[in-house]
Amino acid sequence: MRFFNKSAKLDNVCYDIRGPVMDEANRMSADGMDILKLNIGNPAPFGFRTPDAIVEEMSAHLVDSEGYSDSKGLLNAREAIAGYCDKKNITGVSVDDIYTGNGVSELISLAMNGLLNPGDEILVPAPDYPLWTASVTMAGGTAVHYICDEKAGWYPDIDDILSKVNKNTRGIVIINPNNPTGALYSKDILERIADIARKNSLMIFSDEIYDRLVFDGKKHISIASLAPDMPVVTFNGLSKSHLVAGYRAGWMVISGDKTNAKGYIDGINLLSSMRLCSNVQAQSIIPKALELVDTGKDLMEPGGRIYEQRELIYNAICEIPGLSAVKPEAAFYIFPRMDIKKFNISDDEKFALDLLKQKKVLVTHGGGFHWTEPDHFRIVFLPDVAVLKKCMTGMKEFFAEYKQV
Repeated sequence: MRFFNKSAKLDNVCYDIRGPVMDEANRMSADGMDILKLNIGNPAPFGFRTPDAIVEEMSAHLVDSEGYSDSKGLLNAREAIAGYCDKKNITGVSVDDIYTGNGVSELISLAMNGLLNPGDEILVPAPDYPLWTASVTMAGGTAVHYICDEKAGWYPDIDDILSKVNKNTRGIVIINPNNPTGALYSKDILERIADIARKNSLMIFSDEIYDRLVFDGKKHISIASLAPDMPVVTFNGLSKSHLVAGYRAGWMVISGDKTNAKGYIDGINLLSSMRLCSNVQAQSIIPKALELVDTGKDLMEPGGRIYEQRELIYNAICEIPGLSAVKPEAAFYIFPRMDIKKFNISDDEKFALDLLKQKKVLVTHGGGFHWTEPDHFRIVFLPDVAVLKKCMTGMKEFFAEYKQV
């Protein structure tokens, strides 16, 4: 009898931030229990709604956007993206340098498959958005994790990056603003990363999906704007800033000096053509959405919903003995530290499972983001203030007595 097993190329692919914790949450939900979910970066379940103008735009184009588009995307969508790049000071971008995708996730996989051979290495941050590591591995490469330093506001550790560059290194990934930490990188740190890439002939891959969700009047800087002399691949989209998660409207831009990247671009063009095109109806909203580029800005300002939820969650964490956190500067994530000696924690996944069972609060353990120590977990602070207060009350009660056994 022949058994049909998974492909061997999946053996080392790790993209499971669910596992036993999520299995238990699903079981508890099926039994009628109310789970307080702080684990998913999807605005829709928490009362956020797509702006009417975006819904109306898609509705208006449902008929005339039938059929395939160019494999890179609708021309007017790519023109709008090129205009957005210009606003971000990413120079020299034409419509031929832009690829629309079914969300950024598809394009990350495409970008890695277009570059990597067995033995190639990509520098990926730790903690990371785990799709990056999975996509590198799936493409046949090796993800080498560099440390982001909590004591330095979760900025990348430049010395650690330098120590991990070798003859097999092909590129470096940055996630800015960062998921899961909420860090927003300074111009200085970006210039130092660009300089490493420049001196070592590395490609830069910059995940910037949260670039419009920034707190405290700060400004996001795209690393591509600082590196016009080298190939930079920038990823962005509408899911978070325009509250259209599920529409799958993302894009990828290849900017900078492409003299030494012509072979790579040929590969990307081939892969892009093989999937025919991305969702045409979702592409149709991109021009209107980028006219409404400040859609989520009021949410991030004092009095705005996400701003107030950040304030509540940060202050509540700081009031729990044994917990600490760096205040997020962007996005809607926070990555608290636990005093593992105080709580006797050796397994962060078990901690998350214990919290779920005892207080019905669902979080993601730090190991799900390739953080090697069992001392962190991620909170998504999208639920409204009333729900967050209830969650944090339960968490405070939990940590007051918790000792892992």
